[in-house]
Amino acid sequence: MAIDRATNGEGVNVVLDMIGGDYINRNLAALAPSGRHVSIATQHGRIASVDLRLVMMKRLILTGSTLRGRSAQEKTRLMAEIEAKVWPWILQGRLKPLIYRSYPIKNAAEAHKMMESGMHFGKILLETVS
Repeated sequence: MAIDRATNGEGVNVVLDMIGGDYINRNLAALAPSGRHVSIATQHGRIASVDLRLVMMKRLILTGSTLRGRSAQEKTRLMAEIEAKVWPWILQGRLKPLIYRSYPIKNAAEAHKMMESGMHFGKILLETVS
């Protein structure tokens, strides 16, 4: 699995899940012991069947959140907190997305088929011609 190669078999500390549904157990398997799974959207559905033994054995934390019902003041506070605490990691290269594969823009249909197949782990990129 790509996540094993990317983390030397240790798994990741946090999964930020925008897919939900049938992806949840794949995401839980990718977590390191004591990892956190945070649901923020449900593109594949709001109902999921969870392997609770995996959750217990790995001591995982499952939680979720949404910004929709929050006030503008709270959203502003959260944005400032992310800018202060997370953005420096991105600038230092300590936090970066896992890239599964890049496609030339002319092969966008092929990239979309890969995305729909669900056989990838990480981001699928489209490269523009410069």
